Amino acid sequence: MKTKQKMSDKIVLIDDEEDILEFLSYNLKKEGYQVITHTNAKAGIDAARKFDPDLIVLDIMMPEMDGIEACRIIREDNVLKNKMVVFLTARNEDYTQIAGFDVGADDFITKPIKPRVFVSRIKALLRRKNQTVPDTSGVPSNLIFGELTIDTEKHLVYLGENEIQLPRKEFNLLVYLASKPGKVFTREQIFENIWGDDVIVGDRTIDVHIRKLREKLGDKYIKTVKGVGYKFDF
Repeated sequence: MKTKQKMSDKIVLIDDEEDILEFLSYNLKKEGYQVITHTNAKAGIDAARKFDPDLIVLDIMMPEMDGIEACRIIREDNVLKNKMVVFLTARNEDYTQIAGFDVGADDFITKPIKPRVFVSRIKALLRRKNQTVPDTSGVPSNLIFGELTIDTEKHLVYLGENEIQLPRKEFNLLVYLASKPGKVFTREQIFENIWGDDVIVGDRTIDVHIRKLREKLGDKYIKTVKGVGYKFDF
């Protein structure tokens, strides 16, 4: 007997091509997902705030507002900033993926894509949604390093008196590194613990997220260990 996904799994699909939306929505609903679709990014974001999705799938090339700008708005939105965002795109250039991860995307799905493959990717992403969180057992709820404070329970970061807004992946990466100051984490360890084996990401994903953290926190906290990986220091 085929197992359906829990009805709590909700997905927003945003693409300016209605036939693609109909095709993807049909296949996801067959698997038991709750799905809403929009051909306009702004309207899709407004609807997502009310729908409270587990996952938002965004096309990159759209009129009026493209997927990159839409993702940037999502990551700055108090309601949606921690939602999983995946780009659906026909463009597979390296710089497109870098731009996507730069604004906080979790993954890319390249079209055209077969229904079974698409559904499989969505299942994998949602399966990892609650599993790609750093193990904070034994870690204090407040990690304090000079001016930097990380509240692991409330998902908040402060630099001095200023609250620093971090997307979910950047926050998870920071907590993972800061949980063991001075320890060098290999790129493989970071991929496995932050993104998980089921999520396919580009080779530069870690570098982009590290760069974004340094832009927001400064260069002194996260150090590069050439040929190995990264460590948290202060």
